[in-house]
Amino acid sequence: MAKGSVVSIQIARDAKGDMESLQEVAAVVGKGLEGDRYCNQVGSYSHNPGPDREVTLIEAEAIEAMESEYGTALDPKDSRRNITTRGVPLNHLVEGREFSVGEVRMRGLRLCEPCANLAKLTGKNVLQGLVHRGGVRAEVLNAGTIRVGDTVEWEPEGS
Repeated sequence: MAKGSVVSIQIARDAKGDMESLQEVAAVVGKGLEGDRYCNQVGSYSHNPGPDREVTLIEAEAIEAMESEYGTALDPKDSRRNITTRGVPLNHLVEGREFSVGEVRMRGLRLCEPCANLAKLTGKNVLQGLVHRGGVRAEVLNAGTIRVGDTVEWEPEGS
């Protein structure tokens, strides 16, 4: 079993609202993270519902690489992703791969590529720096609490 960690948790209460950093959050099956815009169906893309709107994750390493390579600094909460991880190759956790975030089991569905909406809300040129490393969209498979510092675990490919 491979392991990484949760370094921050963020939610936004409405589509264009500021991201709020939390120490812990409840994961709700079929909805996402309690209090988040997509859990409450008021996100920018809530008109197109689906399990890939439940939770988004991004690697702290991707945010750091964007600053190093492109000079674009971004606080994890400004990525507009719900969970920031360290030591987790998120691109490997798509297309139905399951993983655990603390006590919550998730299924990675697809990459969370940066979009014009993210660039507009941050006021930064994030498109180039986050292409193919903007994180992953996942669905919640069981209810539970996710905390900063929790372990993220997954089976490496070929195990």
